[in-house]
Amino acid sequence: MTETRTPLTKTQFLGLLALSLAVFLIANDFTAFSVAIPAMEKEFNSDITTAQWVINGYTLVFGVLIISGGRLADMFGRRRIFFIGTAIFVFFSLLGGLAVDMWMLLISRALMGIGGAMMWPAILGMIYGLMPEDRSGLAGGLIMTVCGASNAIGPMLGGVLTDLASWRWIFFINIPIAALACLVCWKVIADDSPEKVDEKIDYAGVTTLSVSLFGLLVALDLAVDLGFKSPWIVTLFAVFLVFLGLFIIVERNAGKNALIPEDVARNNKFFAAGMATLLLSVVFFAALLYIPQFLTKVRGYSAAFSGIGLLPMMAVFGIVSYISGSLYEKLGAKIIVSAGTICMCVGMFMLSHLTTNTTYPVLIPGLMILGAGVGLFYSTITTAAITVVDPSRASLAGAILYMYQIAGGAIGLGMNTTIVAMAPDLPSGIDRAFTVNAYLALAGLVVCILFVTGKDVKVDYEEEGIL
Repeated sequence: MTETRTPLTKTQFLGLLALSLAVFLIANDFTAFSVAIPAMEKEFNSDITTAQWVINGYTLVFGVLIISGGRLADMFGRRRIFFIGTAIFVFFSLLGGLAVDMWMLLISRALMGIGGAMMWPAILGMIYGLMPEDRSGLAGGLIMTVCGASNAIGPMLGGVLTDLASWRWIFFINIPIAALACLVCWKVIADDSPEKVDEKIDYAGVTTLSVSLFGLLVALDLAVDLGFKSPWIVTLFAVFLVFLGLFIIVERNAGKNALIPEDVARNNKFFAAGMATLLLSVVFFAALLYIPQFLTKVRGYSAAFSGIGLLPMMAVFGIVSYISGSLYEKLGAKIIVSAGTICMCVGMFMLSHLTTNTTYPVLIPGLMILGAGVGLFYSTITTAAITVVDPSRASLAGAILYMYQIAGGAIGLGMNTTIVAMAPDLPSGIDRAFTVNAYLALAGLVVCILFVTGKDVKVDYEEEGIL
């Protein structure tokens, strides 16, 4: 029988448009500042070691607090937490744009991460809540399409604003985009704030998890420069393990108020999606970092053209993300994430054969196959993870999944940097690192085939009499 899918209403369409702007805001801010760091260094007479915290500080705060942000969104209403998070994001964007020294800039940028950590899980929850249940695959495809486009546009937009106006406009441009997104959301998305909140904020859980994640992410970030045997790194890893243990003890005693409720913590399907994301994020982040490094340091490309060199991967990523939304509704999660993982593995192997004489056109097929894999994997794994938990946990699930992604990227950065540093030259180092990444993708494939699943949309159709 012909499959009938619920059409989107005008209100749903406008809501998705507004939330897409919010996704653009978050995703663009991860990449737009990378090209502006030299201008910031020059204006404030700083160095790269300090200035890089414009990116690292935001990412660190975002990663540490995102799970707490997801829990707050599910408890107090996603729309409300989205507005609060956006207000924080915009306020510190304004302060960052008006910064008079490097420290004001770094503190403002880091505190923007608080707003981002509240916005992102609320956005995910609202998008999946706004879509009809039989169009959940489209929601995942839309999110990752906008993310892919934003990540690709970010360096170019940042470069144009820095060259034609000032790096400060990368902050200021957030204000009108956020205002428009909030205005439309206010008009078309219903208030989902509960009349009475029975659950309480798990302050002990928030504190222990935040300190634990802070120790882990800072250790992984600094290990690149200090080495894993440094007393500082050993201490930070010890902080991570001790507070992780305390967090587990706190959660066992928190009952229904736990930061990560038992129904999510014991959900094996969700855990499998998280582990697959952890393994595959190593692959994606490695390509984002080392392809521009190769083009700049070995082939002599400018910074702008090295960033543009990622466009074949990012463009295919965006297109395939959108297509995979429709494929999810026909094939289900397992087939698509497995196909995506295979593409990521093949793409890494193709890109690993680097030498000093490797020209850019030789890289394009590998970049495109890798981009297709990323597009298939991330949009589908997001939908699979969010649909296997109770709808009331959607924002929390999205936040935890993103935490797996950030952790995978940080672990991958440390691992790949160590491999490259031990090699006799950059091309052979990237060759070895990408080969290891390809084998990690194979491990991810095993996880996908054996354990990853999602809500079976066709079963739902049958239950509702649609099929």
